[in-house]
Amino acid sequence: MRLATFEVQGLARLGAVVGSRVVDLAAEARHAGGDPLPSDMLAFLDNAVANLERTRRLLACAGPSAGQPLDAVRLLAPIPRPRQNVLCVGRNYLEHIAEGARTRGEAVQTPEHPAFFTKRATAVIGPAAPIRWDAAVTAGLDWEAELAVVIGRPGRDIPSERAYEYVFGYACANDVSARDVQHKRHGGQWFRGKSLDDSCPLGPWIVTSDELPNPHGLRIACCVNGALKQDANTADMIFDIPTLIAELSAGLTLEPGDILLTGTPSGVGCARAPQEFLRPGDVVEVEIEGLGVLRNPVVTAERR
Repeated sequence: MRLATFEVQGLARLGAVVGSRVVDLAAEARHAGGDPLPSDMLAFLDNAVANLERTRRLLACAGPSAGQPLDAVRLLAPIPRPRQNVLCVGRNYLEHIAEGARTRGEAVQTPEHPAFFTKRATAVIGPAAPIRWDAAVTAGLDWEAELAVVIGRPGRDIPSERAYEYVFGYACANDVSARDVQHKRHGGQWFRGKSLDDSCPLGPWIVTSDELPNPHGLRIACCVNGALKQDANTADMIFDIPTLIAELSAGLTLEPGDILLTGTPSGVGCARAPQEFLRPGDVVEVEIEGLGVLRNPVVTAERR
């Protein structure tokens, strides 16, 4: 199932994408009678199992004309404002580690443990939303195509063999990074360089985990202005999703609606010779097999 957040008359609504149409779940549930459904994704995830079952029953009874055309609505990020920071993994593809090592003249070293960091919840934007570039803040805005994992139930100390029980679904993400801020300021801490406003495009929807039983084996790609920059497969991750969830949840509670970005493959702009960075007028596309396409323009930010 594809679940999306879309806007109608300025209001965010939760919908199921069926073919080329989107069905407003709360409105459809009211029309059908019986148990209601939430109108936003976070409330849906708070009782994900029951809400999914109710949604499946609704869609099974809905006719082919239910909902409205997908191209008639504006899609938002599936979780427009996460409750807390987006969880991220750095250096999870060997070729990405290698390209970074080459630019610094270092030896390639495979990490023993995942490197975790976070992005501010305010960084999240939806498909087609603009990535604002502020020349006064950064000259090194870079792209990073990533597979996002959405947590669907609370858990702590989750063993890797049970990790998928806690996964609600998957989405495309772009871990947009201000490389000069990330690498040259603030003591080498990544948080600020990864957390600028509009630096986490997410979507276009969440594909539930039952629709994607093997998230390791998906083509992941990024294009800038139609030119292919990243092209890899999620099978190439150093630390797979069960390992990431087990490591992250050790002594730390994961909650429904938490978003985990699983790392980017090689092909980022800062590792190219010469380096390439995003500028206003560029269009960045992230595509993951079975999950859809994120397409975001880059625009000049207005100073406040």
